[in-house]
Amino acid sequence: MSKITIIGLGLIGTSIGMALRKARVNVEIVGHDKDRGASNKAAKMGATDKNEWNLIRAVEGAMIVIIATPVKTIEEVMQQIAPELPDGCIVTDTGSTKATVLNWAQEHLPPTVSFVGGHPMAGKELSGPEGAEATLFQGAPYCIMPGKNATTASVKTIVEMIEILEATPYFIDPGEHDSYVAAISHLPMLLSSVLVKITSESPAWPEMARLASSGYRDVSRLASQDPEMNRDICLTNHEGLGYWIDEFIKELYRFRGLIKDSDESLFQIFDDIWVARDRLMQNRVPLPSNNPHVNVPSSSETAMGMVMGDRAAEKIQEMFKWYSKDDYPKRKRQ
Repeated sequence: MSKITIIGLGLIGTSIGMALRKARVNVEIVGHDKDRGASNKAAKMGATDKNEWNLIRAVEGAMIVIIATPVKTIEEVMQQIAPELPDGCIVTDTGSTKATVLNWAQEHLPPTVSFVGGHPMAGKELSGPEGAEATLFQGAPYCIMPGKNATTASVKTIVEMIEILEATPYFIDPGEHDSYVAAISHLPMLLSSVLVKITSESPAWPEMARLASSGYRDVSRLASQDPEMNRDICLTNHEGLGYWIDEFIKELYRFRGLIKDSDESLFQIFDDIWVARDRLMQNRVPLPSNNPHVNVPSSSETAMGMVMGDRAAEKIQEMFKWYSKDDYPKRKRQ
């Protein structure tokens, strides 16, 4: 029986194990986590067939190794398991930043191993296995970034695994990924955290807290994410996140001026924002134009335009001929 090893049994790792078990995949799922409590909880929730405390033994003979740890831990895990990985093994990860992780894979993993970077665009503010569920990835985009040594078969295997999780595979360039998630994932986490910081440190917080209701809870929800994960996001995506912080500050100061001046244009601005979010909620955001460049700098090329995700997919499609270049994107978007 083939073996899949999941390293890191928090929310994402445990949810992957539960989804694979729910799909009745004929593999042995071995879990490893430095926290024995997390390992035991994941096993009780049916995410693993067995847990292995020793990391090296956990990856012995594995067909797929999934690294679902905080980002900064991924390099250390790669260094430790690299000499023990069998030829033909596929290593993937779930880290929320990708350019740095792919560099680590190229540096530390042997050429006989295929690395296929991954990032499921799904999650919760909860960080442990307690919040895990088999349906966590249903309908969610799952970003895929093959490493330089990735084989055609390895990429196909990871795509098939993602489809078993009921997520939607989405090929994207690593720099493109890091800049985009800095805007739509990492910046919201930071704004949520800063809001909690400035309000909870106010002398009036004991009184303010009594009034904090659904609006404050909604906006501050992401401040409950794992502090280690949040730190690692900031340290491994500082360029992309720094760009969007600057953009937010500029826009916030513009709003400050409009508010100070009692500018009547605020209604139209808020109305435009309302329309933009309504389109997002109803999946009516227009598809990107044929222009290959957009005014969003990548983490490695801040001053340059960036290739859209669909163009990144085209590059992958040229490399891997196991599906039709025209049929695959259409099939996935139905």
